Amino acid sequence: MSLNQITSSLDPSGNVDVPAGWTQGRALFGGLLAALMCRALEQKVGQGTPLRSATINFIAPASDGPLHCQAEIFRQGKSVTQGECRAIQNGQVVAVLLASFGVARESVISINECLAPAFSTPEESIKLPFIKGVTPEFIQYYDFRWAHGGLPYSRSEKADIGGWVRELGARETVDYADLLALVDSWPPAVLPMLSTPAPASSMTWTVEFMPKAVSGSGQQWWQYLAESEFAAEGYVHSRARLWDESGNLVAISRQTVTIFA
Repeated sequence: MSLNQITSSLDPSGNVDVPAGWTQGRALFGGLLAALMCRALEQKVGQGTPLRSATINFIAPASDGPLHCQAEIFRQGKSVTQGECRAIQNGQVVAVLLASFGVARESVISINECLAPAFSTPEESIKLPFIKGVTPEFIQYYDFRWAHGGLPYSRSEKADIGGWVRELGARETVDYADLLALVDSWPPAVLPMLSTPAPASSMTWTVEFMPKAVSGSGQQWWQYLAESEFAAEGYVHSRARLWDESGNLVAISRQTVTIFA
């Protein structure tokens, strides 16, 4: 079952039955959880107002099965709408998404200096395989091509990763729910520094979307680069960016990741 099929099955009350096959370790893939909360909140906001930023806190491990997304609009102004969505499972809040939507306005300010890195092409890059029982389950729905930094558990001296990604069997159109999952699909950038597998999970995550974020095809290759900026006491702070195949910046992401190693 594809990501869009799952998010589209969310009913008007915010209920959804998440199928098996979308976990990462013992928890549901965080990108899918964020996508579901985003879709529930968009149902309240309505069409035509772009998502500008979202902050997600992962509070407890979610699993497949029944999930409720409780969305609420805090304020809807002339240009900016702000709201929250809580993902609830078995009576417990497992994640919270706080989002800001904003219509475009005339402005004399224009800055676009975050250029896409010069990676090898997807065909020339390393294809990451899905290995049942070894890699996260949700990996089977994505195509990854590693082009920058060491591979996970390779004892690399740097905690930077990058390459290309696309959803297998993706729709022609793309929305913010799709992009949230794409940005979160890559492993934590710190994993190349390890020599053996160790538990790691996102604690907080903030994503900012650019104007052309949903203007491209969902079937294209997306370019991704993540850089770890600081790590100590079991927490890693990293920044990531996503570009479309034309080199347009799509999203800027920041994460605090817990690492048990």
